[in-house]
Amino acid sequence: MLNNNYNPDVLSCIANLSSDEVFTPPELVNQMLDLLPQELFRDKSSTFLDPACKSGVFLREIAKRLDIGLEAQIPNRQKRIDHIFTKQLFGLAITELTSLLSRRSLYCSKTANGKYSVCTKFKNEYGNIHFERIEHAWEKGRCLFCGANQGNYARGDDLESHAYSFIHIENPEELFKMKFDVIIGNPPYQLSDGGAGASAIPLYHKFIIQAMKMNPRYITMIIPSRWFAGGRGLDEFRKQMQSDKRIQIIVDFPKSRDCFPGVDIAGGVNYFLWDKDYNGSCEFTSYVNGVSYTKSRFLDEHDIIIRDNVGINVISKVLSKKEAMMSDKVLSVSPFGLRSFVRGKDEYFEDSLTLISSSGKSYINRDMVNKNIDKIEHFKVCVGYLNPDRAGVNNAADGMMNVTTKQKILNPREVVTETYIIPFSSENRVLVENCANYLRTKFTRFLVSLTLTSMHITQRNYSFVPIQDFNSLWSDKELYGKYGLSESEIDYIESMIRPMELADA
Repeated sequence: MLNNNYNPDVLSCIANLSSDEVFTPPELVNQMLDLLPQELFRDKSSTFLDPACKSGVFLREIAKRLDIGLEAQIPNRQKRIDHIFTKQLFGLAITELTSLLSRRSLYCSKTANGKYSVCTKFKNEYGNIHFERIEHAWEKGRCLFCGANQGNYARGDDLESHAYSFIHIENPEELFKMKFDVIIGNPPYQLSDGGAGASAIPLYHKFIIQAMKMNPRYITMIIPSRWFAGGRGLDEFRKQMQSDKRIQIIVDFPKSRDCFPGVDIAGGVNYFLWDKDYNGSCEFTSYVNGVSYTKSRFLDEHDIIIRDNVGINVISKVLSKKEAMMSDKVLSVSPFGLRSFVRGKDEYFEDSLTLISSSGKSYINRDMVNKNIDKIEHFKVCVGYLNPDRAGVNNAADGMMNVTTKQKILNPREVVTETYIIPFSSENRVLVENCANYLRTKFTRFLVSLTLTSMHITQRNYSFVPIQDFNSLWSDKELYGKYGLSESEIDYIESMIRPMELADA
């Protein structure tokens, strides 16, 4: 920050960071800082905490603003820099490596009192960027604070414990024993829980809950948007955020690459401003294919947070009809109680059922089915459990979505593994065919898309899809007319959702 040409090599630090540590571009940091009252950067008593330092970019960009904002009050630049670094900026690094990287970014030296440090007042090596390795608090194989799996994270001293200090303490204010005006950052998103595949537990909401305990004037963080619909470990957090009228602004990116270039996060990301003294509606902005849509609304108007500001108007028109929703018809996850790995015999045998799995058809005994036995003899609409757009991760060049896989119609005595869901079934094939046609409409898939914050399609994703009279065929034109959609709403849906045909049997 002073006229110092020292340029530390940080590549070795970056190369060793774990996959949950998403770095924040300076441009994005400044967009978040723009949400704050700018007089904070002209106040020499204002204080800032980043509880999850990785690159130090939040504190560095705040320092730049304070350097300009305090020039009239503290004309001597060295004194101004010393004041800013010792009295106003504080951080908690998430690993030892990120502590070194953050100090280099902020102080221009991996040690706060080092030869190249731009601050002359620190007597210790860490300055105001703290890192202290701590261990998880194990009970019955899980950490009491973060839920980490003991088998994965009870490590030796040569590996990071990933027991982040900010969320491994009952009273976070004890860490600095001071009040902060602003708590800001990009916390770790998740932690592997030792389950199958990429199974992980969310962490980011714990940082927000801890920040609120400290009662700052403002909180602004960037986090995954999966909390909009709740899910694993997030339902209570979603309800808390929805009812909190201090959330003044949310800026949402359904496609994470629109926010983090080159980074794919299923369900996208958002940043928000929480203002202790605010009490009102939230200014919600969503970026769709590079275009921003902003609407002032209350977050608790629906059970989940609808992120699409055009879509929320469409939902209002749908709900005004007071019709039952398809979520009442959708069979729950694993509709016949058959796990994704279940396979039957290659050849048909007497009284066998046909099993549809990701690897094709096989044949199983009827007694293997332990759920929805009464649906076995029905015709059924079948849809893949995974969202083919990977919740915005595919970043299609045309910006359009399929939302669901192609619908298949299953015959009686055909069942599926948990790789699929069953939105509708009936003994009447005509009703099932007409429902399958309805579920292929752009209108219906658009309504499903409004609830997606992960790669999974579940019963909940049909919460705003109304049940129709399936004795008739339904087209998009008829549905647009029935629900009174405007030309601009129709154009919006048509620009987002691809046409879809029925899948091969």
